[in-house]
Amino acid sequence: MAGTTVLVVEDDAGVRTLLRRCLEGDGFVVREATSKADVLEAIKDGQLGLITLDLNLGSESGIEIARAVRQVSAVPIIMVTGKGDVIDRVVGLEVGADDYISKPFHIREVLARVHSVLRRAHAAPVVAAPATPDERAEEDFAFDGFVARASTMELFNTSGEAVDLTGGDFKLLQVFLEHPRRVLSREQIMDLLNGPGWSPLDRTIDNQVARLRKKIEDVPGDPKLIKTVRGVGYIFTAKVSRQPASPTAPGQQYA
Repeated sequence: MAGTTVLVVEDDAGVRTLLRRCLEGDGFVVREATSKADVLEAIKDGQLGLITLDLNLGSESGIEIARAVRQVSAVPIIMVTGKGDVIDRVVGLEVGADDYISKPFHIREVLARVHSVLRRAHAAPVVAAPATPDERAEEDFAFDGFVARASTMELFNTSGEAVDLTGGDFKLLQVFLEHPRRVLSREQIMDLLNGPGWSPLDRTIDNQVARLRKKIEDVPGDPKLIKTVRGVGYIFTAKVSRQPASPTAPGQQYA
């Protein structure tokens, strides 16, 4: 990734200098900006590989700048936030930021997050030939006595009773059902859930998995279906079969 151009958007000259030295020392080309106008002008030549964007730029809001960038470009954005800016940080992710760094930060953290976001932005799709949305909507997935119905985002147990899943729970389950017995990293799961241009925090995925385990595992603390692969991510261990969607609630027909 050496040679990638990073735009540092920061009104504090000291922080700009620190980030410039950090990034240039790792082989990046660094440009600087202090306002929304500067950022939008820098985007026009299409050479930017990533933007680091301070949340508070004096009279301008990093949130508004991120929103303006997303209207014209998919360039990855890392928000730089103050220690207590939790709500604004979440809003930043919602409007299109890919990750965040909290002040005060360590140079190693900056470089790690920059490389991680760039890897996700350039990653190839995990699945060679995925089913289209319409095809997935016409399928039932059967596993371990459960039946998941994509068309209605419902999960039924062996008795045909609906399991209480949120939309987010079902989307995560569907990712696992479409990639059974395959190790998925957190980054791959995030890309499959939301696309390669968007990423929540790693811990968000862990929390979602923990919530899903409570609803499908016999013993959530000792999971058999969704196993953790230490240092990598997760693997869905059950055998999964696909069936044409049934017009009625499933019972034992796929057992």
